[in-house]
Amino acid sequence: MISARLKKVILRELDLEDFPIEETTVAHMVPGWDSLTHVRVIIAVEAEYGLRFKTVELIRLRNVGDLQALIDRNLST
Repeated sequence: MISARLKKVILRELDLEDFPIEETTVAHMVPGWDSLTHVRVIIAVEAEYGLRFKTVELIRLRNVGDLQALIDRNLST
């Protein structure tokens, strides 16, 4: 399940009021989410959660559910 906190960060960075973001959501499904805004989303997520992701972790992300799982893993360590 995608947290409301993560959804809020994504929507804010993409300048969207609302959009149905789920675990299986991928960037090309969301209006305005391209390679440049992807970088902004990741930076905003890192700032929101006080995390710093490794490049290899980010390359493995396939959807928003993977991003949520990465956040959860990093917060639990």
